Formats: sequence, C-alpha cells, structure tokens
Amino acid sequence: MKLTRRKLATLVTAAVAAPAASPVVAQAQQPAGEDLMKTKRDAMQANTAALANVKVPMTTEPAFQFKA
Repeated sequence: MKLTRRKLATLVTAAVAAPAASPVVAQAQQPAGEDLMKTKRDAMQANTAALANVKVPMTTEPAFQFKA
C-alpha cells in the first residue's frame, strides 16, 4: 500500500481527533495523600522492572552528545 504524506497526515489527525470527539468518560478519582504516593511508587517500580528487562546492545549510541 502506497501512502503519501497527505494521506498519512489525514490519518494522524483523524486518529488524534477521534478521542477528543468521543463523549467524556467519568474519570476515577485519584486517591489522596499516602494512597496516591503508594500508587505512584508502585507504578515507578513496575516501570523500573520493565526497563530492566530491555536488553540494549553496547554498540547502541545515545541520541545526544556530552559536551564539556
């Protein structure tokens, strides 16, 4: 399937606009205080564990440069 830049732009804008056009769904209330901190801490630990499982070869270069 050949996809031009205009068609791609149309698809991307349609995909972005679709959730905005949908009716607002009631969001769950966030826990307050220590419950919120525990929830965020658990999410951070889960993300850290997921990142630890990703193997990155040593030949991979960073997308930035360190300059002194």
